[in-house]
Amino acid sequence: MSKLKLSFACWNYDRTRALMDGSVQPDGIDLNYLNLPVEETFFRMARHREFDVAEMSLSSYCVSLNRPEKPFIALPIFPSRFFRHSSIYVNAASGIKEPKDLIGKRIASPEYQMTAPVWIRGILQDHYGVPVAAQPYLYGGEEETGRIEKLKLDLPPNIKLHPIGPTQTLSQMLHDGEIDALYTARMPSSFQRNDGKVKRLFENYAEVERAYWRETGIFPIMHTIVMRRDVYEANRWIAQSLTKAFYESQRHTYDDLAETAALKSMLPWLVAHVEQTRREMGEDWWPYGLDRNCKTLETFTRYHFEQGLSKRQLSLDELFAPESLESFKI
Repeated sequence: MSKLKLSFACWNYDRTRALMDGSVQPDGIDLNYLNLPVEETFFRMARHREFDVAEMSLSSYCVSLNRPEKPFIALPIFPSRFFRHSSIYVNAASGIKEPKDLIGKRIASPEYQMTAPVWIRGILQDHYGVPVAAQPYLYGGEEETGRIEKLKLDLPPNIKLHPIGPTQTLSQMLHDGEIDALYTARMPSSFQRNDGKVKRLFENYAEVERAYWRETGIFPIMHTIVMRRDVYEANRWIAQSLTKAFYESQRHTYDDLAETAALKSMLPWLVAHVEQTRREMGEDWWPYGLDRNCKTLETFTRYHFEQGLSKRQLSLDELFAPESLESFKI
């Protein structure tokens, strides 16, 4: 019997690699895994809906739920998570020494709707007293000119956005002092020059991020997996089939990280890092599913609403396909 052919766009993650190499196959599905960088996947899925299933920015997915047709529906699978205190870059001459110094400064992100800046703005407001609407925000390409918001935004009047110039990039503007701070997911090339002109706001970010985890229990979710709603509605069984496969693929990675006969990753102290992570965050430190992610998701949907990206705070029930939230028991 032939299987349902589905295209799937996702980056080359260790936790999804078993799906890419075929060692894990979803029940009844012939998965065509397109290994694409996240920016390309997000743009092509959000703008043109090119794939049946795709990795997607959690924020852009929530923005899409504002549309009447709601073109996508998600699975509670999170291929990307990231503590984002390390992702606030500042011009060294800007006078920004601590978070409150950001108030009133020239701040930019590649896109206002990006998930990483949503988390950054929310954390800065909740934990450091930096109001989201304390200043306008610039947006545009980090390394290339011409970047725009993937999905059109309808923001409240207290949130002001301005595009950068057609020949400008945020990385160079940060280096030259034309902006004071950059909230972004990708490390800017101007920081990698290591000439002292661009630095992190939190230079001891690992310590700060561990303290944040201990205080909140939140490991920020960046991306989820979405299905085109028309594909899902025509074959609702794929939600459970795909969810099971993502869990199985992730188990392969947990097994690899537990292997001590030989290192499968080029990190010399991988064993120590894994043991420390287990002590800090438990055996399943990258949880899928809804139950163990409620606080993280509720915090994010609150940030999304407070920052004008959602018309109301989305409920967790409306985010995910119901078939992906429960399974049979024996």
